[in-house]
Amino acid sequence: MNAALSLEALPTLPSVQRLLQRVHPLRLVGAVVLVRQHGVLCHASATGLADRESTTPMRRDQLFRLASVSKPLLTTVILRLVADGVLALDAPVQRWLPDFRPALADGRRPAISLRQLLSHSSGLGYRFLEADADGPYARAGVSDGMDANPLTLAENVRRIAQAPLLFEPGSQWMYSLGVDVAGALAEAATGETLQVLFERLLATPLGLRETAFFTRDATRLATPYVTDTPQPHRLQEGEVVAPFEGTVGIAYSLARATDASRFPSAGAGLVGTADEVMAVLEALRDVPASGLLPPALAAQMGTPQVAEQGPPEPEGWGFGLGFAVLRDAAASGTPQRVGTWRWGGAYGHSWFVDPARGLSVVALTNTLYEGMDGAFVDELRDAVYADLEGIR
Repeated sequence: MNAALSLEALPTLPSVQRLLQRVHPLRLVGAVVLVRQHGVLCHASATGLADRESTTPMRRDQLFRLASVSKPLLTTVILRLVADGVLALDAPVQRWLPDFRPALADGRRPAISLRQLLSHSSGLGYRFLEADADGPYARAGVSDGMDANPLTLAENVRRIAQAPLLFEPGSQWMYSLGVDVAGALAEAATGETLQVLFERLLATPLGLRETAFFTRDATRLATPYVTDTPQPHRLQEGEVVAPFEGTVGIAYSLARATDASRFPSAGAGLVGTADEVMAVLEALRDVPASGLLPPALAAQMGTPQVAEQGPPEPEGWGFGLGFAVLRDAAASGTPQRVGTWRWGGAYGHSWFVDPARGLSVVALTNTLYEGMDGAFVDELRDAVYADLEGIR
């Protein structure tokens, strides 16, 4: 482990520590949890096991398959291109992807904006959210960015365009492959690969050394597990697990994370560490200090883009650019303040930023779906606020 990390990993929050002791090993096999308040590290822990079968302990510098934790990172890359004038949030994406013209059920092919792609209001969907294994995304052979499909990014976007739009762009919210399409748009507009753009526009400015679309060191990756009884079971290559009832589920390819030939999924494809995810969130929380984005553009990330529409659960959340945004704390039943950002990742991750309190929390686990939307997520939130009671 990096010496600087091990020295900094001293502070812990007692309620958070007690929670982590309770959840291992039957609810979470392993976890890395970081908490920063006004930039100061308040908690850093690596608990449980990175691999249960070999009893390998979790490390703070463990690599994780980030899944949808990729979304705010790649959204930031794309918004840096907006800040540079290379892209425009409200211009039709067909300016850069002229063949991307999915149709509505009535045959019309409306314009779709970059803003709509990033806010999940474009009319696109996800294959794993279809109720039918023979749904339109499945029939088109679309990849959600976490399976073993050998498509190129351009071919996947072409297939996405073959499926009908689910609604008029801008009129509704639905979680989608919009960020993947936005990644293809960024490649088309710049002539650079998404990996090169990620390195140039995010990794280098923030000093990220571990985060990329694949790793050559499989031994650094945390082994993923699936919530089960009496204990989580080890996720198998190609196993399909549904995150929500009534959906066909995600086909997980563990090998994808070590295969450089797989297309870079802007919405789900990164591998990285908790500290580097935290570095990005902190840079977004304090853009005047980081200079990562113009403040006005960063503010749009934290502004609901589709009126009051957003994720159906929990209540009170809308969606900005790259993550959910708290609109109504009372409706959500949360101690977080209005304007808080949050999201997660299907391999078992959650994070949130409460800008009003200068608070950033990252929890990367190796247990799906408990670590993404199980009881642990709210338990961790409440433990953090209990330990930092009275923070301003």
